[in-house]
Formats: sequence, C-alpha cells, structure tokens
Amino acid sequence: MALSAEFDIQGLELDWCLIGGDADYRYQNRQFEHWKFTGTTWKKRHQLEQQRFLENAYRVLLTRARQGMIIFIPLGDQADPTRQPQFLDETFDYLMSCGIELI
Repeated sequence: MALSAEFDIQGLELDWCLIGGDADYRYQNRQFEHWKFTGTTWKKRHQLEQQRFLENAYRVLLTRARQGMIIFIPLGDQADPTRQPQFLDETFDYLMSCGIELI
C-alpha cells in the first residue's frame, strides 16, 4: 500500500493508525504554534488561512483510527538546529497530560 497524504485519507477509516508528529504544529507556551520548514530553517506561519490548513491536516490525521492509534513524537537532536528537542518536548508533555498512554 502506498503512503497517502493527509487529505488523500479524508473519509477513510482505518482500524489502527501510526501518526508521526513534527515541529510544524508544536505546543509551546500553553498554545499550539504554526511553523513551516523553508530552506534550512523553521519560520512561523502568520497567515490565518495557512494556520487553519495546518490545524485541519492534523485533525484529519488524528481522526482516522477506529480501534487505536500510536502517536510518535521524535526526541530531536541537539546537534541538528532543525530538529532541536525543545521543538517537541512541550508537545509530548501536552499529549501526556491529555491522558495518552506511554508505550
């Protein structure tokens, strides 16, 4: 089966899903922030339409599973400025505070 983009799966229901988190939609300072990777750096998304598009992409991905889902949040790498651990540490903590079970 070929991998699908998030909007290719709208309307699709799967028994189990594996979702990989990224630093484009990160929880920091008690709110979600919208980012875009451009060239070699992360830049904030300021346009409301782009922010809503990103939120909807994650909503679609996180609502396809009927029986269960695994959400993978990478640890990051201090040596790589594009994958700093702090980009996703608060996202991980937020998901844990929502009751997601650590496996």
